[in-house]
Amino acid sequence: MSTDSGDTPSSATDRREAVREKAQRVHIRQSRARIARRVSLGVLATAAVAAVATVVVWSVTSTMGGRDLTPSTATSDGFAVSDVTGVSADQGVIDESAVEATPGSDKAATPAPTASATAAPVDIRVYVDYLSPGAREWQLANVDQLTTWVDQGAATLSYHPVSMLTAKSNGTKYSLRAAAAAACVATHDESVFFAYNTELLTRQPAMDTDGFSDVELADLAQAVGASDPEKLRSCIEDGDFIEWAKDATERAIAGIPDTDGLELTGTPMILVNGQSYMGALTDAAEFSQFVLTSASDKFYTEQTPTPTPTAPAETPTPTAPAE
Repeated sequence: MSTDSGDTPSSATDRREAVREKAQRVHIRQSRARIARRVSLGVLATAAVAAVATVVVWSVTSTMGGRDLTPSTATSDGFAVSDVTGVSADQGVIDESAVEATPGSDKAATPAPTASATAAPVDIRVYVDYLSPGAREWQLANVDQLTTWVDQGAATLSYHPVSMLTAKSNGTKYSLRAAAAAACVATHDESVFFAYNTELLTRQPAMDTDGFSDVELADLAQAVGASDPEKLRSCIEDGDFIEWAKDATERAIAGIPDTDGLELTGTPMILVNGQSYMGALTDAAEFSQFVLTSASDKFYTEQTPTPTPTAPAETPTPTAPAE
């Protein structure tokens, strides 16, 4: 009698099927786990990208601020001075040695333009980069007589902030930020614009330094007596007029409005009745004489009538002698 010590074919087959099914179930579980991990990683990656994008957009928006904003008080990219109260050459911390006196110059020796019923005020426009040493020199030399002329109505005065020296401040773009800050002050509190303009030039940082931060530019606005310092601070620190300042500079380089083909090639550019002042920046008497001459030329141009041609006298018609 033989003993059957091995498995029958059917039982062996059953065991192989059971092992195969178990292996398939394990494979399915592993595949599902891998898919779940991939989905989770994809979700995390998408969330990370979205977060980075949000930070980038916020950073750009914070830096550029109101890139589409235009100062409401700007005319031909300039700001008219409406108030000169309390501004003089002694404002702020002034290094008098930086304003060289021209030998023989005398501010009182040259008469100033005067307003009259028949003569329009002299128009003075200043294209100013707040990092330009020449702009500082001219402003400090002339601030007293500018104040007098505007106060007496003998001249209209406007400043056009530009940013030609943006690359001269260790990457902080001080020239551009200062121009935008001046636009903020002119927009939100034009009564202190002349004071702020003078303060920026008086306290002008040296080129190739960082210059003032946006917070410090806002502090200066508050120091000159801005009536709404919080609104001004927001405008300056958010860079509301950064893009406007860039565009205004490009427009001035392309051509100065209401002039005979003048273009901005450097600062300061001072225009008196549309004519560029080419004299010494530190000589107030020379500039006063230029203004007086421009005022006289304009007066005589406006007042001298153009001769009106008159009809020639009629030539009498000859008549026949009496017979």
